[in-house]
Amino acid sequence: MFPIKDSIRIPFAPIVTYGLILINALVFLYQASLGQQEAISFSYEHALVPRRYFDPNWALAYGLSPTDYLPFIEGTFMHGGWWHLILNMWTLFIFGSSLEGRIGRLQFLSFYLVCGLSASFAHAVFNQDSGVPALGASGAIAGVLGAYATTFPRAKLTILILIVIIPLFFRVPALFYALIWFGFQFAQGFIDLAVPSMGGGIAWWAHIGGFVAGLVLIPLWRFAPDRTYDESQPRFRPSVSPITPEGTSGWTRGPWG
Repeated sequence: MFPIKDSIRIPFAPIVTYGLILINALVFLYQASLGQQEAISFSYEHALVPRRYFDPNWALAYGLSPTDYLPFIEGTFMHGGWWHLILNMWTLFIFGSSLEGRIGRLQFLSFYLVCGLSASFAHAVFNQDSGVPALGASGAIAGVLGAYATTFPRAKLTILILIVIIPLFFRVPALFYALIWFGFQFAQGFIDLAVPSMGGGIAWWAHIGGFVAGLVLIPLWRFAPDRTYDESQPRFRPSVSPITPEGTSGWTRGPWG
């Protein structure tokens, strides 16, 4: 299930979301400009390598500091390929824009970074022996999705499902999409623990940790008045009197339509 668009409209441009997308793109372009050996060294230095923090002797043997915790956040701005980048940034655009419109710009930035740290921590804890760099924004974006699902549970998502080569489009509630998505991540996470070779190299526990963090922590950020509008749920408000001067009924469309 790939999200195409949502039904939430916001009162201002999601500048922070655009900025995060730009930073991720610039970091990836820098990665792509490196030679093969340089790119590998860059990944080990700045992406999250769990064993680095649970086996200090191993870390020092490979020239990595076991007390440098910047990779817990640096790795969330790195990607392993164009497709990896595009999928993550599109998903961030869909869900991040709406959530930023709901909680505010600076609040969204801090929330995104906290979800990214939580995702990295979860990945490290469940993959302590891994010497493979984990990189990508998907854990932080999973946190945004968890927050979005509880903030806009009835929002309508247009999703794409490919049946072989046939594209099918559906509109589903955001909460339904998030629960299906999380259920799949949760199942894959436990399969990866039992049979690591079946994990596909995907940081499932980063997704799980980020999603749970977003779900649990969003109430701490969701304190401003809600100025967003769900176009799939038209709102009406009463006028001052039951009959307007023009003779129309006392209910008019809200400020968004």
